[in-house]
Amino acid sequence: MSDLHLSIAAAKPVFWTNPFRNRENAHVVPAHFDGKPIGMMAIREAHARFKRFAPLLSELFPELKATQGKIESELIPLAAMQQAMDLPTKMGRLWLKADQNLPVAGSVKARGGFHEVLEIAERIALHQGLINIGDDYRVLGQPKATNTFSSFQFAVGSTGNLGMGIGVMAAALGFRAVVHMSKEAKVWKKERLRNQGVEVIEHSGDYEKAVSLGRSLANADPLCHFVDDERSTSLFLGYSASAFHLHEQLRNRGILVNDAHPLIVYIPCGVGGAPSGIAWGLHHVFGKKNVHCYFAEPVQSPCFLIQMLSDAKSHPSVYDYGLNNCTEADGLAVPRASVLATETMRSIVAGVFTVDDSSLFRHLQLLQTAHALKIEPSAAAGFAGLPWIKDDVLACPGATHIVWATGGSLVPGHEYRKYLEWTQVI
Repeated sequence: MSDLHLSIAAAKPVFWTNPFRNRENAHVVPAHFDGKPIGMMAIREAHARFKRFAPLLSELFPELKATQGKIESELIPLAAMQQAMDLPTKMGRLWLKADQNLPVAGSVKARGGFHEVLEIAERIALHQGLINIGDDYRVLGQPKATNTFSSFQFAVGSTGNLGMGIGVMAAALGFRAVVHMSKEAKVWKKERLRNQGVEVIEHSGDYEKAVSLGRSLANADPLCHFVDDERSTSLFLGYSASAFHLHEQLRNRGILVNDAHPLIVYIPCGVGGAPSGIAWGLHHVFGKKNVHCYFAEPVQSPCFLIQMLSDAKSHPSVYDYGLNNCTEADGLAVPRASVLATETMRSIVAGVFTVDDSSLFRHLQLLQTAHALKIEPSAAAGFAGLPWIKDDVLACPGATHIVWATGGSLVPGHEYRKYLEWTQVI
């Protein structure tokens, strides 16, 4: 067993650089998955779908009125955080993609989760003759449409954030929604879902078991759509569409992205759907040579890294390494990676690093002290990647470093205070 494998098994933080990224023809980038297109045209269609639904969303959710139904987040400069982390300015500038503030769902899951609900709603509405492409989609908020949607159900297995994304949007459109949640899910997330009219079914097992049981129950109901976080191209494309807005944000700030000005992105990773979707979109919009995406995983739950180190035909679990899959980053506590995520990222992801829980809380507190920004532990995972590459050739004065904050704004105040207190203890 290599030193890297030994360190993973010992739950030590590691940094792995993807050897397949720079090899010509080492891995063919797929244009389809499970027979469904996932290329640039499909990414653009996901982006267009969000635009078609924007007028309706602005009516359904008061918090979207100011953006006319647009679901996007700020790009925030983190000069004080960069200084607090003792990261030299010669390595480039540090920014936060503030998906913790995404409206309605308060996490990155609003991108993929919302998109899948909207895609299925659109498909049903077109089939039932409720709309035609090009119509004003606000008609889908009227009783005729909501009564139609009420015959259908969405189901998903989740540790929390994806469940909120799916459940809240489905319920708002009139669908029945059920979320199968694992033992890692936070109590406040379960309560919030129930308060939104979403049925929550709790399972004693981990994320993988919750997904498996949820899938089995959904398959028995022909009017139930199961959102499969491990293989869903709709989720994947919803995340990918974020690249268009980031491109616009960087352009508006006069920030270049090219060989001399690399874009380096650090994204927390659980099952892998969200980070791989984001990286996929960035790859298509900015070009593979210009963008470098690194995924962050807990030391006890490095399922994506383990899959990348394994034969593509196998599907190992973190339990195979003697790890316990227990972490305060509940959204990242996943034993097996998505096949869709690893297949698409085989020659695209720049690398993967692992993070212990103490690092999550330390960076969470630093961000609060430096910028008064509130994130949850899993969203802080990306910051741990910066010290690993501060001396790399990529870390140059023209580089743009973006830590993708995946959630936190909806964390109740008493829970967030515990996070800050925990940091002081450790």
